[in-house]
Amino acid sequence: MADYTTIDKPSDYFNTKLYTGNGTAIGSGGLAISGIGFAPSWVWLKNRTTGDRSHQVYDVIRGVTKGLKVNSSDAENTSSERLTAFGSDGFTVGNNGDVNESGDAHVSWNWKAGTSVSGNTTGSGTAKSYSGSVNTDASFSITLFTGNGTANHTLPHNLGVAPDWFIIKKKIGTGDSTARDWNVYHKSLGNTKRIALNSTGAVSTSNEYWNNTSPTSSVINLGTNDQINGDNNTYICYAFAEKQGYSKFGSYKGNGNANGSYIHLGFSAAFIIIKKSSNAGNNWYMWDNKRNTSNLTNKYLNPDLPSEEGTANYGYIDFLSNGFKTRATGNTDEINQSGHTFIYMAFAEQPFVTSTGVPATAR
Repeated sequence: MADYTTIDKPSDYFNTKLYTGNGTAIGSGGLAISGIGFAPSWVWLKNRTTGDRSHQVYDVIRGVTKGLKVNSSDAENTSSERLTAFGSDGFTVGNNGDVNESGDAHVSWNWKAGTSVSGNTTGSGTAKSYSGSVNTDASFSITLFTGNGTANHTLPHNLGVAPDWFIIKKKIGTGDSTARDWNVYHKSLGNTKRIALNSTGAVSTSNEYWNNTSPTSSVINLGTNDQINGDNNTYICYAFAEKQGYSKFGSYKGNGNANGSYIHLGFSAAFIIIKKSSNAGNNWYMWDNKRNTSNLTNKYLNPDLPSEEGTANYGYIDFLSNGFKTRATGNTDEINQSGHTFIYMAFAEQPFVTSTGVPATAR
């Protein structure tokens, strides 16, 4: 009988770290954050206290000082006072208020890739170079690639299994500083649709994104849209495949009441993102087990907004031992509107059943 999970300790691959800013500039040593438990490959940072502070994303492939704003379609920015170093157990930030405002509460979400990969893209059109980092144990890869503007341009993701969720963001184009969205593929939406992580907008339907072709165990198929495959433009791709007991990507229907929809994950969650996908006008929501240490988990942030942490009653969810349940008691439109579809991504605090078949201790 196969193991229920191969990952008994999810925090070896994903971990949330909270810290308080001290406003120290890099010239004075900056602020070193440690205790993550591994060398992070992808770091997502957010100031929790002060509004109008953007979500900042860094990865080991684009390199230090090279940030992207999740809540914005802006091109890549370079700053010597945001994230300036990756370490074996954390990272270092400067005095920029987005990542190190003195006295403010901050959060970082951290994922581990680790194995270097490189090569050329495949499929139609001119082959282009790519480089990246992959962790097949946790089914996560980071890939920096060049577009060729041709339908059926295929990007190796190196996961060995088909990704269930990936995000592609244009860094900047050749002679083109035009802003571009964070383009999300989700298996529950299918290969004709994409949704923007930086927007409340509706799902878009077009063959110009994924060429109406589902990703395979080796490649992601790209269409001709400039946001994901402009000729000689540079893009970053973060790709995930579902891993039993560690990660899950799916959808659910809202029921519109406080005894909300139950979503089975097979693990207690460490991190969850939810977005209504059936119409436009609703924000993305994110929760984690470090900002919320007990149920109800009402401390949320919005990936598409630079706003401070919120605690409104329409953001309530329960983190359960084997899934989660929505508990919205106000505006249920946000995460539990009756009859509407919501997509989610989730990573584990611990599996419900370990690799030895023993039930894990509930939260």
